[in-house]
Amino acid sequence: MNGFDTNLDARMVSTMAETDKKCPSCFGVMEFDPETGGLSCPYCGHTEAIPANSRQREAAVELPLGSAEQTENFDWGMETKIVICKACGAESVYDALELASVCPFCGSNQVMEASDQNAMVPGGVVPFQITDEKASALFRTWIKKKWFCPNLAKESAKAKHFKGIYLPYWTFDADTSSSYTGEFGKDKVRKGANGQDKVHTTWYPVEGSYEERFDDELICASANHNLLMLQRLEPYHTAENKAYKPEYLAGFAAERYGLGISNAWELTQDSIRFQIKKNIEDDIKNRYRADRVKDLKVNTIFCNMTYKYLLLPVWLSNYTYKGRVYRFMVNGQTGKVAGGTPVSKPKVIFAITAVLLMAALLLWMLR
Repeated sequence: MNGFDTNLDARMVSTMAETDKKCPSCFGVMEFDPETGGLSCPYCGHTEAIPANSRQREAAVELPLGSAEQTENFDWGMETKIVICKACGAESVYDALELASVCPFCGSNQVMEASDQNAMVPGGVVPFQITDEKASALFRTWIKKKWFCPNLAKESAKAKHFKGIYLPYWTFDADTSSSYTGEFGKDKVRKGANGQDKVHTTWYPVEGSYEERFDDELICASANHNLLMLQRLEPYHTAENKAYKPEYLAGFAAERYGLGISNAWELTQDSIRFQIKKNIEDDIKNRYRADRVKDLKVNTIFCNMTYKYLLLPVWLSNYTYKGRVYRFMVNGQTGKVAGGTPVSKPKVIFAITAVLLMAALLLWMLR
């Protein structure tokens, strides 16, 4: 909705009391602490455990896919909302997809009520386990291993302020049953008319069935970040998720899903079909000791589909080299790093030259 008039249509929402908790020692606003898994005061260091709820499950519940009611995408474009800070009374304007942020005036944690939008409530959270200091150290180790990155960039690259954010993900489980037809080939090397070796392939028809269960297939539900970079952060240990509590979001940003469950499931089916075809090809090659497979046609049926809506932790940051900004991310659970780096042209030229020289040497030795 480009050209959205924020003055006319911004909506007022309330924030959650659990994340405006004041430190009993210094009255600072407490935040979630990845090291302790509880709440911590960033000013005096006071810590508290997150209160347990005996009526709440420990982890997100697997829900039947057919029971999902709010299945469509949420794309509010430039739509915004006004949040009134309970701590200082200041008004702040947020993007409609934001679930959590920090008041720019007093630092209070602004975690919005999960029901203030016509959208699904998160079922679970994979809490941050990596601190920003640890993320910075992991970044320095990561960039030092990038061989094509200029040495000067490795020495000078310093991450700017880290931003911790929970991103929305769907996970899907499904049982699959597939039938297939195709051909497999076995290669034989024969001498040609000119005396040179020639590969001859004999093809055989093949058909069969294949079953596989898929568990926690991940689909990112945000379109605001580099999806290729996010994929490089995987895997997440989603089985370690905690049932959603707003306290886990205290001090961090969080984003609601934009990709609805209906479209996410379509993408997941495509991904699963691709994996199944690859697995069937490998199975045929192993079973028949085949060298290759062609014309493979697979028909897959899905059943017992379930889903979860999770928030997963990511540290965002960037660094500058020769006036250009390079962004990177750190998996807030495992510490895996992904991002962009500058490339040293002399190193690339040296590597290509070395490969060409090695190839020339091998050809000379084979004469």
